[in-house]
Amino acid sequence: MQQKQALKTGVLLVNLGTPDSPEVPDVRKYLREFLMDKRVIDISYWKRWMLVNMIIAPFRAPKSAKEYKKLWTENGSPLLYYGVKVKSLLQEQLGEEFHVALGMRYQSPSIEGALTELKAQGVHKIIVVPLFPQYASATVGSVTDKVMELVKNWQIIPDMDFIDHFHDHPMFINAFAEIGKSYLKKKDYDHVIFSYHGVPERQIIKAATDTCCKLKDATCACNQEQNIYCYRSACFHTTKLLAEALGLKDDQYSVCFQSRLGKDPWIQPYTEDVIIDLAKAGKKKVLAYSPAFIADCLETTLEVGEEYKEVFEENGGEEWDLVESLNEHPLWIDCLEQLVKERCNTHAFNPTIA
Repeated sequence: MQQKQALKTGVLLVNLGTPDSPEVPDVRKYLREFLMDKRVIDISYWKRWMLVNMIIAPFRAPKSAKEYKKLWTENGSPLLYYGVKVKSLLQEQLGEEFHVALGMRYQSPSIEGALTELKAQGVHKIIVVPLFPQYASATVGSVTDKVMELVKNWQIIPDMDFIDHFHDHPMFINAFAEIGKSYLKKKDYDHVIFSYHGVPERQIIKAATDTCCKLKDATCACNQEQNIYCYRSACFHTTKLLAEALGLKDDQYSVCFQSRLGKDPWIQPYTEDVIIDLAKAGKKKVLAYSPAFIADCLETTLEVGEEYKEVFEENGGEEWDLVESLNEHPLWIDCLEQLVKERCNTHAFNPTIA
């Protein structure tokens, strides 16, 4: 009798993306693709085209290329390096019943290529894991949009399952907390800041429901169940859970938002303002977290790790330490494995072919 063969489950890991090299042409190409996404800059097509192609890409690419050259290692882009490592480690832990593929929302390796890889494996189900803890239209929403655009023309569309957030998952919180604890054991910090990537206020308001707090701190911090897709609320909730895991009191930490682009108001408080206020208030030792990023990149290593350190020291601060991202930490791989298996258990289905 012919032995039955279990069909594989596909796992698609997706991160934001990175230039193919730190040279200006590749950085410009990356910026154009990234910023032309209608979910990233949510204005009309022609206004977006003019802004990106006539102003941002030409003038910002040379400056960004210099920053990418500082970030680049012998292994290339850290974001891609850790993405490949995580893919390999997760595949090892999940085993032969799964096939793990990696795609970037912008540039290489592409989501299209990753989906083609999974299609060739004949997977019966694809679990899409956008590697962004908190849901935002410009990140998770964009990945979902792109995946659906690519698979809609397949002759056979497998069962698709999207993990649209994991900012409050106990294993995610535990992994980030464990890294932070290693710093807190070595040094007595005056304060801890949790800096998240910002988004324009209009994007939060556009997605607001009748129960949404609409940018009010008090309700953002405690209204998570009703506003699970509110990015700002999710950031406050992540912070609350991390602070509890780290044993921090309310007056020992702050939430703030970085990486503004353009003149429109972005969600506040701004990280730079918080840093200046802390330094002027006499805080000398600060530990910084970036819990919106699962791998070290330009926004963590350089923006938080170096630029904000300079701001802190210029205003009287003395010691500034950055908690590294999850990268390839074993607890992070365990978290991803659990996220995938939870979806398999929730939607139990294990067909076989003769």
